[in-house]
Amino acid sequence: MDICKRIQVVFLVSLSCIGLDQATKILASQELSKNVMISYLSDLLRVGYTENIGAFLGLGNTLSDEYRFGFFVIAVGTFLLGLLAYIVTSSKQNLSSLIALSMVFSGGFSNFYDRVTNNGAVIDFLNVGIGSVRTGVFNVADVAIMIGVLMLLLPHNSLKIQRASL
Repeated sequence: MDICKRIQVVFLVSLSCIGLDQATKILASQELSKNVMISYLSDLLRVGYTENIGAFLGLGNTLSDEYRFGFFVIAVGTFLLGLLAYIVTSSKQNLSSLIALSMVFSGGFSNFYDRVTNNGAVIDFLNVGIGSVRTGVFNVADVAIMIGVLMLLLPHNSLKIQRASL
């Protein structure tokens, strides 16, 4: 795939993921009470506004402000720049891996943007689970990252095999 098509794919995926994530975060910050979870679907889904100064599941919450800034802003920002450069310049990717890497980049960038504009915190508002088995509180950017990673980990031919066996 040539560089123009790669840039178009990255742009469209990023616009979609970042736009949806930021729109839902704005909605959550305007409509939800801070640190109050509301239960839906027989408690399968909980929705409530929180600010996470750490990473996934609050990892790094106890780090000093300087270490959090160094890791979550400088290191993550450097990683995202490198990932974007790789996505745009690597012609060895198929469309599936390009979309997957673009989703990882987009989710990471949207959370990075939160940190830079929200005093080092990321807005989270979703929690799913059954009974005491629950996820941490997350956001749409986290979902984009997870879908992108899963797409990268799944064999590219698994969908074709499933379709052929039906």
